[in-house]
Amino acid sequence: MAARRCVSMLDGDSELLAARLAHAQRLGNMGWAEWNLRTGGIVWSEQVYAIFGRDPAQGPLPLADLAAYVEPDDLAALDELLWTVTQGVEPVQAEFRLRRAAGDVRNLRMVLEPLMAPGGPTGVHGVIQDITGRRRAERIMSESRRQLLEARVQAAEERHVMLALREAILPEPAGCLDLPHTRIAVRYVPAEKTASLGGDWFEAAALPDGRALLAIGDVSGHGLPAIAHMAQLRHALVGLTMTGEPPNRLLSWLNDLVLHRLADTTATAIIGHLDAATRVFTWGQAGNLAPVLVRDGVASRLSPPRGVLLGATSEVPYQLARTRLRSGDLVLMFTDGLVERRTRDIDEGLDLVMTAACKLPGRDLDEGLDRLLEDIGGPNPEDDACLLAVGILGTC
Repeated sequence: MAARRCVSMLDGDSELLAARLAHAQRLGNMGWAEWNLRTGGIVWSEQVYAIFGRDPAQGPLPLADLAAYVEPDDLAALDELLWTVTQGVEPVQAEFRLRRAAGDVRNLRMVLEPLMAPGGPTGVHGVIQDITGRRRAERIMSESRRQLLEARVQAAEERHVMLALREAILPEPAGCLDLPHTRIAVRYVPAEKTASLGGDWFEAAALPDGRALLAIGDVSGHGLPAIAHMAQLRHALVGLTMTGEPPNRLLSWLNDLVLHRLADTTATAIIGHLDAATRVFTWGQAGNLAPVLVRDGVASRLSPPRGVLLGATSEVPYQLARTRLRSGDLVLMFTDGLVERRTRDIDEGLDLVMTAACKLPGRDLDEGLDRLLEDIGGPNPEDDACLLAVGILGTC
């Protein structure tokens, strides 16, 4: 009785082990097979039938019959695999595509090992795995990488085109601008991301009456539409400046232009006239951050006159502010891309700019703007920016 109970337990363990092995084969989508080269006997595990899409009632396939199911382009790999293993040298493996009875094609990996006897190989043992899902995932990953690379190349080309267009519309002067009794440096800082290149602009030029026009602004949006609107706005300002009208009047005209000709667009701007003889800076603003004045090593923001975004409304007049400057003063104008970051509050950005601006007087302004950008954390990844620095009675 005890012996029968022991046999029963062993049978139960064998069944459990067999069930676990079958489950493992299903999970790995692999099975095993043996071909006896002397007797012709063949044994396939259940999972090999599933991989081949073959009814177990049909029985297993001889090695020589595998070629009928393999894709023509892969027959050479199968032939080499079978020839090598029947020589009884060592285990070999190969990948090939199998066309099943249902017509679908599967990717298989087959590892064959010769079963040796003193007289030579007596059979072949094989492990067969369906790797179709893995190869499909690899193809998808490869295609995704290809598309990503193409997108990066296209983005780089678009960035190059947009920067070239900006440079053609708004060339940045090398070094300081040569204007009477002042030293002026400007800087355009493109966003790190191509899609964030926008419509920031500046203008600094001597007027026929001896004053200097100083202006800076930012058109809403990004990409080529913003650059095109920026060009229209800046070119309009250059023409209107020849009228000699004060900055608030110029802002009013530009507001009409945006309202009636640049649909669905707004813009910020500061426009000022600097009289080098009297050192009076007369300026107006349209929704732009106020300039920073550095005097005696202390930075402060100028009190802005009344003004709203260009393109917002025609009912709010633009007002003027007059700031009398002194020898050694420095005025820094900039667009909001300089201080606004996703990673920090705008007040923190303004504090960084004001601290860095205190180091500008007494330095070469062109190099000073580069140092200022470093001090505030470098270019903005999400938005471009313009800076315009004016030093009174300095030399380049």
